[in-house]
Amino acid sequence: MTHAGDVAIFDRFARFYDYLTPDADADLLAEGLAQAERPVERVVDLAGGTGRAVRAIDAPERVVLDASREMLRQARKNGLDCVQGDAARLPLADESVDALVISDALHHVGDVDGALAEAARVLRPDGVLVVREYNPATLRGRALVWGEHAFGFDSSFLTPDDLARRLHDAGLTPRVRNRGFDYTAAGIR
Repeated sequence: MTHAGDVAIFDRFARFYDYLTPDADADLLAEGLAQAERPVERVVDLAGGTGRAVRAIDAPERVVLDASREMLRQARKNGLDCVQGDAARLPLADESVDALVISDALHHVGDVDGALAEAARVLRPDGVLVVREYNPATLRGRALVWGEHAFGFDSSFLTPDDLARRLHDAGLTPRVRNRGFDYTAAGIR
């Protein structure tokens, strides 16, 4: 479940989101997707907002799933297929997705373990979950945590090691790219 307060904030500034946030890093996302041991044809941008991450991915089928109606409205304007839903209760069939991406958003998900378990459920065998996040153990990460809380978000950040443990507990094989301010973790089914 996404924190209800966070959804309300995203609903309020959805029209401006793409102007205020940088584009997703296509190379880092591609590196994470390359961890899949199967062809990646269907990608779901989980907690995907306006679809920043999935727009940077070259795949035949790209879907944005988010709890915020207004963020999805913007994603539709960007020409993307959208599904409104909760990350901890995905409205997707078992083994129906080659890859899931959560880019700069896992910290807004209230039930991280539920979301990771759902990701494992909907991934096809040898599929991959790619998570781009910020490390709260770094100086810049601590500043980001403070800033998000000052802005009113109820966000909770995970260190790369904490996320790797949770990916493992969800039944995914974790791989962490780096441990700096921003990092990429992959969980392979």
